Amino acid sequence: MAPAITLAAEAPKLSSANTGFMLICSALVLLMTPGLAFFYGGMVRVKSTLNMLMMSFISIGIITILWVLYGFSLAFGSGSPFIGWNADWIGLSDIGLTELWPGYTIPVFVFMVFQMMFAIITPALISGALADRVKFTAWALFVALWGTIVYVPVAHWVWGADGWAYKLGVIDFAGGTAVHINAGAAALGVILVIGKRVGFKKDPMRPHSLPLVMLGAGLLWFGWFGFNAGSWLGNDDGVGALMFVNTQVATAAAMLAWLAYEKIKHGAFTTLGAASGAVAGLVAITPSGGAVSPLGAIAVGAIAGVACAAAVGLKFRFGYDDSLDVVGVHMVGGIVGSLLIGFFATGKGQSAATGVFYGDHSFDQLWKQCAGVFAVLAYSLIVSAVLAFLLDKTIGMRVPEDVEVSGIDRAEHAETAYDFSGAGGGVVAGAPATAASPNKKVDA
Repeated sequence: MAPAITLAAEAPKLSSANTGFMLICSALVLLMTPGLAFFYGGMVRVKSTLNMLMMSFISIGIITILWVLYGFSLAFGSGSPFIGWNADWIGLSDIGLTELWPGYTIPVFVFMVFQMMFAIITPALISGALADRVKFTAWALFVALWGTIVYVPVAHWVWGADGWAYKLGVIDFAGGTAVHINAGAAALGVILVIGKRVGFKKDPMRPHSLPLVMLGAGLLWFGWFGFNAGSWLGNDDGVGALMFVNTQVATAAAMLAWLAYEKIKHGAFTTLGAASGAVAGLVAITPSGGAVSPLGAIAVGAIAGVACAAAVGLKFRFGYDDSLDVVGVHMVGGIVGSLLIGFFATGKGQSAATGVFYGDHSFDQLWKQCAGVFAVLAYSLIVSAVLAFLLDKTIGMRVPEDVEVSGIDRAEHAETAYDFSGAGGGVVAGAPATAASPNKKVDA
């Protein structure tokens, strides 16, 4: 999270206002995972809807338990530049209820649960790239292993007091590197291992429910205010308010930019484009919103909207099957938002560092952002690919081809998203015509 700012020599005291604010923000961030489930669930075909929802929901269960057992200790405990450790935080059994997070006015428990919600949604983001073809048991095991081996160390690098990226001065207000580049690179690594869906580039694979997509995007947009503004861990100096404003501004700019690109490129303004553009803006402002002005946020959002809209088509050019554009939106959006800090940082927000367009026009912050971006990208991509390869060679990652073709919902969950059995559409042979039968003429 953002670096601590100490304005007085006296020790911080518990703030009921900041504590309550952070608990609300934590709940908002949790809401984003069901929102993501709806967003992804509407984008897949009918036969995969429930599986897509469950791939997000299972992350809530798995990561919550692992975070309590050891994840929080490894991510935010003191230790090396690469991983943390605090024995008192294992199982959270030795944390005082009013013990403050160092340098802040909120309890450790509150910071812990806020960070838990980040850890939950990050592997859930990966699931959109794997739609239609992954065994649910393999996915659940992947979530547990990836959260431990990839997310926890990267969170320590970026936000831990001893993390190498934190000490280097890499700015990541709320997760451009630790969440979005991390998840997007992981998605790319896994899909390169498990391969394409049956019928990729041949069969129509359009979203089955655009209203569900729009609902999910709306929930994500709403929850993202907790995700971003809450990452200052209070609002005593107005930086959280700046982040709140910039979140709204950048998201709006990205949505408009995506729609403009879409109209020029494809001749229409689509609801899917509006939803995807909004998410691209949210992703891009996540690392940068505490460091740029509202005008800078417009630039960040507009650039991300165009860049991500262009990037989603790369899968057809290069032949990797990123089912729901996780790479194009989250990885590319995270890269754009993180690197643009090196240009648009004003030095008046979360950090005194300035970008190329401000202060002494130094490239210093840009180089730091590059180091953080490409280290996280490379680590996540390689380790995720290796993890997927090992799982594939042991328990198998993919469902059988006939299951993929017929629909993964019924095979993996013994359910379907929609029951059409009572929807009519035919008459039983030999049955007499009735008023309800389409074979009987009914007078107007």
